[in-house]
Amino acid sequence: VYGLQNIQAEEMVEFSSGLKGMALNLEPDNVGVVVFGNDKLIKEGDVVKRTGAIVGVPVGEELLGRVADALGNPIDGKGALIGKQRRRVGLKAPGIIPRISVREPMQTGIKAVDSLVPIGRGQRELIIGDRQTGKTAIAVDTIINQKRFNEGKDEKKKLYCIYVAIGQKRSTVAQLVKRLSDADAMKYTIVVSATASDAAPLQYLAPYSGCSMGEYFRDNGMHALIIYDDLSKQAVAYRQMSLLLRRPPGREAYPGDVFYLHSRLLERAAKMNDNFGGGSLTALPVIETQAGDVSAYIPTNVISITDGQIFLETELFYKGIRPAINVGLSVSRVGSAAQTKAMKQVAGSMKLELAQYREVAAFA
Repeated sequence: VYGLQNIQAEEMVEFSSGLKGMALNLEPDNVGVVVFGNDKLIKEGDVVKRTGAIVGVPVGEELLGRVADALGNPIDGKGALIGKQRRRVGLKAPGIIPRISVREPMQTGIKAVDSLVPIGRGQRELIIGDRQTGKTAIAVDTIINQKRFNEGKDEKKKLYCIYVAIGQKRSTVAQLVKRLSDADAMKYTIVVSATASDAAPLQYLAPYSGCSMGEYFRDNGMHALIIYDDLSKQAVAYRQMSLLLRRPPGREAYPGDVFYLHSRLLERAAKMNDNFGGGSLTALPVIETQAGDVSAYIPTNVISITDGQIFLETELFYKGIRPAINVGLSVSRVGSAAQTKAMKQVAGSMKLELAQYREVAAFA
């Protein structure tokens, strides 16, 4: 796009066909814009207007129970989304001063997770495994199991959930929304969906949009849980965008800043101290591996950013051990501090016993 003066990075632009886009590359003589939608509607010589606003989404409790796209537009046919506030999508993560260490448990309701790889509120725990190992199942069960807290009277216990679907089939997302509705869990959940048929810039943007919605709860002294399903597809969409913008490719053809792509997203999940409302945002990112290869580029990146990982294995899944968690390779780096005393007593010796069993099983 030529002739846009003084535009800001990540500013929304509008094409004459009504399509929206975002300015990403700011060159001396032109601006590289990624398009949120069908690029076939754009013709050479079209007029492009600045909107003067950085990309933002509606936030607030009014969004609970709704399904939105990456730009915060409703896609569930229930009328307009009226959030009282709007929030920028690319906000910086909170600094060191507002934070406090993770100290309250985030119960998933899955015994294997809560006892062996406990998660605290404000933690980032990666769910990693091959396709068809039950990664989404763990995430969705966690949402459904929050029902007891959310129907209780204790405001401090409530955990609002945000599920971000990136690059999944529309049928899968529809099934998921139906499952949450049937379990009566939609009333405390927001679903953000950028399906496989959506443009790559929307798949890239969706996690940040969902995160902004979650930060509203975090910054207002409430607790939220956000699930990114899955970040490998976001990285693929980002790679596609970067190559089209002629940015130099790096390892596995991903751009050099793909680490920053995920770190700036996951750093926004935090536990705030009481001077800042004491809210929290817990993140459960999902990564899909190829044939159990945890040492590929994106998996190693995200493992190093998160506070632990739940590793799911195909073999265990087919043996009928579900959730198929490989306890030896799964860790939770900060969650044990958040376990309740009773759980610590019960689960304290379990890891050792499992390790001893595995040692014996290796000889047998």
